[in-house]
Amino acid sequence: MNPMRQIRIEKLTLNVGAGTDQDKLKKGMKLLKNITGLDPVKTESDKRIPTWGLRPGLPIGCKITIRGDQAAVILKRLLKAKENILLPSSFDSNGNVSFGLHEYIDVPDLEYDSSIGIMGFQVSITLSRPGHRIKFRKKLNRKIGKKHTISKQDSMDYFKKEFNVTTEEN
Repeated sequence: MNPMRQIRIEKLTLNVGAGTDQDKLKKGMKLLKNITGLDPVKTESDKRIPTWGLRPGLPIGCKITIRGDQAAVILKRLLKAKENILLPSSFDSNGNVSFGLHEYIDVPDLEYDSSIGIMGFQVSITLSRPGHRIKFRKKLNRKIGKKHTISKQDSMDYFKKEFNVTTEEN
Protein backbone atom coordinates (compact mmCIF):
# COMPACT_ATOMS: atom_id res chain seq x y z
CA MET A 1 0.00 0.00 0.00
CA ASN A 2 1.16 3.49 -0.80
CA PRO A 3 2.45 5.09 2.46
CA MET A 4 0.74 8.37 1.56
CA ARG A 5 -2.67 6.61 1.59
CA GLN A 6 -2.34 5.27 5.13
CA ILE A 7 -4.80 6.73 7.61
CA ARG A 8 -3.65 7.87 11.05
CA ILE A 9 -5.07 9.62 14.08
CA GLU A 10 -4.26 13.30 13.87
CA LYS A 11 -5.79 14.21 17.23
CA LEU A 12 -8.15 13.06 19.95
CA THR A 13 -10.25 15.72 21.67
CA LEU A 14 -12.13 15.20 24.94
CA ASN A 15 -14.75 17.80 25.84
CA VAL A 16 -17.02 18.57 28.80
CA GLY A 17 -19.73 21.18 28.33
CA ALA A 18 -20.75 22.85 31.59
CA GLY A 19 -22.81 25.83 30.50
CA THR A 20 -22.86 28.59 33.10
CA ASP A 21 -22.51 26.15 36.02
CA GLN A 22 -18.98 26.82 37.32
CA ASP A 23 -19.15 23.92 39.79
CA LYS A 24 -19.76 21.49 36.92
CA LEU A 25 -16.83 23.08 35.07
CA LYS A 26 -14.47 22.37 38.00
CA LYS A 27 -15.68 18.77 38.12
CA GLY A 28 -15.19 18.44 34.36
CA MET A 29 -11.63 19.78 34.61
CA LYS A 30 -10.85 17.23 37.31
CA LEU A 31 -12.45 14.44 35.26
CA LEU A 32 -10.38 15.16 32.15
CA LYS A 33 -7.24 15.38 34.28
CA ASN A 34 -8.04 11.93 35.77
CA ILE A 35 -8.59 10.37 32.34
CA THR A 36 -5.51 11.72 30.57
CA GLY A 37 -3.10 12.91 33.25
CA LEU A 38 -2.82 16.25 31.42
CA ASP A 39 -4.24 19.66 32.30
CA PRO A 40 -7.34 20.65 30.27
CA VAL A 41 -8.05 24.17 29.04
CA LYS A 42 -11.26 26.15 29.59
CA THR A 43 -13.42 27.07 26.62
CA GLU A 44 -15.08 30.48 26.69
CA SER A 45 -18.21 31.78 25.04
CA ASP A 46 -17.87 34.18 22.11
CA LYS A 47 -21.44 35.47 21.98
CA ARG A 48 -23.84 37.21 24.31
CA ILE A 49 -27.07 35.25 24.80
CA PRO A 50 -28.96 36.91 27.67
CA THR A 51 -31.70 34.25 27.91
CA TRP A 52 -29.06 31.59 28.62
CA GLY A 53 -27.02 33.87 30.90
CA LEU A 54 -24.01 33.89 28.52
CA ARG A 55 -21.65 36.75 27.92
CA PRO A 56 -18.37 36.91 25.98
CA GLY A 57 -15.41 35.52 27.90
CA LEU A 58 -17.49 33.39 30.31
CA PRO A 59 -15.99 29.87 30.77
CA ILE A 60 -18.61 27.35 29.58
CA GLY A 61 -16.63 24.13 29.24
CA CYS A 62 -13.24 22.48 29.11
CA LYS A 63 -11.35 20.36 26.61
CA ILE A 64 -8.10 18.56 26.06
CA THR A 65 -6.42 17.67 22.78
CA ILE A 66 -4.08 14.69 22.59
CA ARG A 67 -1.81 13.95 19.64
CA GLY A 68 0.64 11.21 18.78
CA ASP A 69 0.93 7.70 20.22
CA GLN A 70 -0.78 8.63 23.48
CA ALA A 71 -4.01 9.35 21.56
CA ALA A 72 -4.27 5.74 20.37
CA VAL A 73 -3.69 4.38 23.88
CA ILE A 74 -6.41 6.55 25.42
CA LEU A 75 -8.76 5.88 22.50
CA LYS A 76 -8.53 2.11 23.07
CA ARG A 77 -9.68 2.62 26.67
CA LEU A 78 -12.54 4.86 25.60
CA LEU A 79 -13.71 2.41 22.94
CA LYS A 80 -13.75 -0.38 25.55
CA ALA A 81 -16.20 1.76 27.52
CA LYS A 82 -18.45 1.73 24.41
CA GLU A 83 -17.86 -2.06 24.10
CA ASN A 84 -16.14 -1.42 20.74
CA ILE A 85 -19.46 -0.53 19.11
CA LEU A 86 -19.94 2.74 17.22
CA LEU A 87 -23.00 3.76 15.25
CA PRO A 88 -22.55 4.71 11.59
CA SER A 89 -24.01 8.11 12.49
CA SER A 90 -20.90 8.72 14.64
CA PHE A 91 -18.83 9.04 11.45
CA ASP A 92 -19.07 12.17 9.32
CA SER A 93 -18.40 12.58 5.59
CA ASN A 94 -14.88 13.90 6.21
CA GLY A 95 -13.73 10.85 8.16
CA ASN A 96 -14.05 12.36 11.63
CA VAL A 97 -15.60 10.33 14.46
CA SER A 98 -17.51 11.61 17.50
CA PHE A 99 -19.28 9.84 20.32
CA GLY A 100 -20.27 10.50 23.91
CA LEU A 101 -19.90 8.59 27.15
CA HIS A 102 -22.71 9.07 29.67
CA GLU A 103 -20.70 7.93 32.70
CA TYR A 104 -16.94 8.10 33.10
CA ILE A 105 -16.95 5.04 35.39
CA ASP A 106 -17.48 2.87 32.27
CA VAL A 107 -13.89 3.63 31.22
CA PRO A 108 -11.49 0.86 32.33
CA ASP A 109 -9.00 1.78 35.11
CA LEU A 110 -11.12 4.73 36.29
CA GLU A 111 -12.54 4.59 39.79
CA TYR A 112 -15.60 6.48 41.01
CA ASP A 113 -14.62 9.84 42.51
CA SER A 114 -17.19 11.23 44.93
CA SER A 115 -15.97 14.81 44.35
CA ILE A 116 -16.88 14.49 40.65
CA GLY A 117 -20.04 12.39 40.91
CA ILE A 118 -21.57 10.87 37.79
CA MET A 119 -20.61 12.84 34.71
CA GLY A 120 -20.21 12.27 30.98
CA PHE A 121 -18.05 13.74 28.25
CA GLN A 122 -17.69 13.83 24.46
CA VAL A 123 -14.92 12.28 22.37
CA SER A 124 -13.91 13.48 18.89
CA ILE A 125 -11.28 11.83 16.71
CA THR A 126 -9.78 13.56 13.69
CA LEU A 127 -8.22 11.28 11.08
CA SER A 128 -5.76 12.35 8.40
CA ARG A 129 -3.33 11.06 5.81
CA PRO A 130 0.30 12.11 5.35
CA GLY A 131 0.42 15.33 3.33
CA HIS A 132 -2.81 16.69 4.81
CA ARG A 133 -0.82 19.63 6.20
CA ILE A 134 -0.75 21.39 2.81
CA LYS A 135 -4.37 22.38 3.35
CA PHE A 136 -3.58 24.33 6.54
CA ARG A 137 -0.01 25.59 6.15
CA LYS A 138 0.59 29.33 6.07
CA LYS A 139 2.62 29.53 2.86
CA LEU A 140 1.50 27.94 -0.40
CA ASN A 141 -1.57 26.24 1.03
CA ARG A 142 -3.39 24.07 -1.50
CA LYS A 143 -6.56 22.06 -1.87
CA ILE A 144 -6.47 18.35 -1.19
CA GLY A 145 -7.40 16.05 -4.05
CA LYS A 146 -10.52 13.92 -3.92
CA LYS A 147 -8.51 10.70 -3.74
CA HIS A 148 -6.59 11.97 -0.72
CA THR A 149 -9.63 12.90 1.38
CA ILE A 150 -10.97 10.39 3.91
CA SER A 151 -14.51 9.20 3.29
CA LYS A 152 -16.96 7.86 5.84
CA GLN A 153 -16.36 4.30 4.63
CA ASP A 154 -12.56 4.76 4.83
CA SER A 155 -12.78 5.81 8.47
CA MET A 156 -15.19 2.97 9.31
CA ASP A 157 -12.80 0.46 7.73
CA TYR A 158 -9.87 1.99 9.63
CA PHE A 159 -11.65 1.60 12.97
CA LYS A 160 -12.65 -1.98 12.13
CA LYS A 161 -9.06 -2.89 11.25
CA GLU A 162 -7.11 -0.97 13.92
CA PHE A 163 -9.46 -1.07 16.93
CA ASN A 164 -11.75 -4.02 16.11
CA VAL A 165 -14.81 -1.75 16.23
CA THR A 166 -18.24 -2.96 15.12
CA THR A 167 -20.17 -0.31 13.20
CA GLU A 168 -23.49 -2.01 12.56
CA GLU A 169 -26.64 -0.27 13.67
CA ASN A 170 -28.76 -2.39 16.05
